[in-house]
Amino acid sequence: MRWFRFAVLVLVAAILQTTFVDMVWILNANIKPDLLLILLVFFAVRCEPTDAVIASFAIGFAADLASPATGFMGPRIISFGVFGTLLNDLHNVISIRRLPYQAAAIFVMGIVTAIASHLLAYLRAEPAAFSVARQCFWQPALSAIIGPFLFLPLAWLMRMDRLRRRRHASVARTR
Repeated sequence: MRWFRFAVLVLVAAILQTTFVDMVWILNANIKPDLLLILLVFFAVRCEPTDAVIASFAIGFAADLASPATGFMGPRIISFGVFGTLLNDLHNVISIRRLPYQAAAIFVMGIVTAIASHLLAYLRAEPAAFSVARQCFWQPALSAIIGPFLFLPLAWLMRMDRLRRRRHASVARTR
C-alpha cells in the first residue's frame, strides 16, 4: 500500500467533506454523500487484511475530525475500524467487485457505522441531534449511488489496479 498517497487522499476527502460537500444540499434536507464512508469501503475491499485494518481506523479518525458534532473523539474511529475490518474479512469470502455489490456494501456500511457511532456517543455523553432518516438512510443511499463510480479513479490514483494484475500474473506463472 502506498501510505503517503493514502494519507493525502484521506486528508483531501476530509477537507472536501467539511467544506465542499457540506455546501451541497439535496432537496434542502442537508443530505450529502459521505466521502470517508466511500473510502472506507474502497480500502476494505481492495487492501490486504493488515492494510485494511490500519486504513479503516485511520479513515475513522479522519471522520471523527471531520464531524465535530459529537464533541469528542472515538465513536467513528471504533465503528469504522471494526466494521471496515469485518468487511475486509467478508470480502475474502464473497467478492465485492461489481457496481451493485459495491453500492450495497456502501449502503449497509453507512447504516451500520451510523448506528454504531451514535450508540457509542450515547454511552459517552448526551447524544447530539440525530436524524435517523438522514444519517441512517439518506446519507448512505446517496453515498451508495455515488461511491462505486469513484472506485475506478481511486484505484488508478492509488495504483491498486496494477498491483493486483501483477499479483495475478505472478500466480498464473507459478501454476
